[in-house]
Amino acid sequence: MAVIGQGLVLMIAGMGIVYLFLTVLIFVAKYASAFVARFDGILPQDAPKKAPAKAAAGSDDANVALAIAVALG
Repeated sequence: MAVIGQGLVLMIAGMGIVYLFLTVLIFVAKYASAFVARFDGILPQDAPKKAPAKAAAGSDDANVALAIAVALG
C-alpha cells in the first residue's frame, strides 16, 4: 500500500507542476503580447496586396477545351 501512496503523491505533484507551468505560460504570453503591441508602431505595416483580377468566364471554357484536345490528340 505504501507504493500506491507514493504513486498518488507523485501524480499530484506532477499535476501541480504542470498546472503551475501552464499558469505561468498564460501570464507570460499575455504580458509578452502587451509588450509587443506597445512597440508595434515602430515597424511600418506592409500594404495589403490586391488579389489578381479574375479572368473572363469564357476563357475557362477555352482552357477546358484545350486540355481535352491535348488529352485526346
